[in-house]
Amino acid sequence: MPSIESNQLLLAAAAACEDKKAEDIRILALDPAESGLTDYFLVCNGTNERQNVAITDEIEIRLKREFGVYPNSVEGRRQAEWILMDYVDFIVHVFSAEKRAFYGLERLRKSATTLSVAELNTELKERISASRSKAPKKGTAKAAVVKKAVATQLPAKKPTATKKAAPIKTGATKNTKKKVAKTPAKAAKKSAITSSAKKK
Repeated sequence: MPSIESNQLLLAAAAACEDKKAEDIRILALDPAESGLTDYFLVCNGTNERQNVAITDEIEIRLKREFGVYPNSVEGRRQAEWILMDYVDFIVHVFSAEKRAFYGLERLRKSATTLSVAELNTELKERISASRSKAPKKGTAKAAVVKKAVATQLPAKKPTATKKAAPIKTGATKNTKKKVAKTPAKAAKKSAITSSAKKK
């Protein structure tokens, strides 16, 4: 089964075709038994060669910008009568009207199921909502495990001795500060007394 991301890419490619006024856009879901190469064909046609190039350019730009995905290969762009873009999970075929009628790709793939963009979109939404509904259960289970782990560790991390020891330390530092403050003054007095005794 194709991934959610590959379906999103396919829908973005179909939207790019619509934006460039491609005609008769069809998505063919290929039979896995018959085709191990790809999951879908995206087939459309333009009215002339210039439009065909514009359609493929738009697909390439959009998928690169939105998903950071490039086609594996692009063929037929120079003649632009049948441009093929290989995105692994799906292949885009942009035909001229004459070449599409001549090759009859849809007729060759009789076992393929034709999907509309709307059908693929609803299928994708269902799959995303199904994956999201599964996700919170895993998250809550993980949260419960974390809470239990924290609860078991809390008593070990909070010994009562450290709380009682804290005020004694602060008191000791005050006493040492007082002693340090007194000692320079005493030393000054002693030196003054000794110097006056020597003068006498």
